Amino acid sequence: MNDTLPGTKRLLITWLLLMVLTLLAMASAQLGSQSGWQPLPMWVIAIVLASAGFKAQQILMIYLNLRVSSAGWKGSFVTLLSATIMLIFLAYFFAGLN
Repeated sequence: MNDTLPGTKRLLITWLLLMVLTLLAMASAQLGSQSGWQPLPMWVIAIVLASAGFKAQQILMIYLNLRVSSAGWKGSFVTLLSATIMLIFLAYFFAGLN
């Protein structure tokens, strides 16, 4: 059973990747706004949501160890994650049309 657990190196590399993606999302949000409170451009929202989706996928696969589960479980979680990210993106898109 111990061979299916992620190793310390994998956990640390994943953690570092998650931190870099968090900084990327924060920086892209700052680049999108000129000054004061303004809605973010769609390209910034796409970057932030893509980063958040990838981070959530990494947490599911590495930290929750979903990578060793059956294809059905993996597919279900990734599908739900993708649907959630798409729903959030569409909500921003349609809110920006008004």
